[in-house]
Amino acid sequence: MSADNQTTQPERSTQMTSWDPFDDLQELRQQFSQALQGWSPLGAQGGVFTPLADIEETDDAFVVELDVPGVDKGDVDVELSGRRLVVRGERKEKERKGVMRRRTRRVGEFRAEIIFPVDVDNEGVEASLDNGTLTIRAPKSVGQRRRQISVD
Repeated sequence: MSADNQTTQPERSTQMTSWDPFDDLQELRQQFSQALQGWSPLGAQGGVFTPLADIEETDDAFVVELDVPGVDKGDVDVELSGRRLVVRGERKEKERKGVMRRRTRRVGEFRAEIIFPVDVDNEGVEASLDNGTLTIRAPKSVGQRRRQISVD
C-alpha cells in the first residue's frame, strides 16, 4: 500500500485521564438549553416554560404532580375542559440583595397541558399546593373507571 492511500489516525495520548460522564451530561444539557432558548411549543412567548410533572393513573383517577417551588396559590390557574387540563402560572423573581452568580432555576410564566386518554369527571377535580408541588386529582368518569367483575 502506498503512502498516498494510507489514512492517518490522530495521535492518542498515552496518559490516562479520568473521565466523568456527569460532566459531559451537564455540558450537553447546557448546550441543549442554549439551543432551545426562545423556543417554546404551541407558539408561546419565549419566557414561558413547562414545569416538570408526573402523571399517575389509578383505577378511578389521574393524579398529576407538577414541580412549582416558590409559587403561591394565587399565582396558579388550573382549568379543565373535556379531557384537556391546562395549568398556567407564574414564578416571580424574588428580591435579592447580592449579586446573582449563577442561575439554573426558571422564573416567569409557566404552562403545562395534559390531555387525558379518557373522560374525567369535571366536577370532581381537586387541586392542592403543598411544599412546591401542585397536585391535581382528576377522577375518571364513572363509565371510564376500571372495574373488576366476578365470575359466578
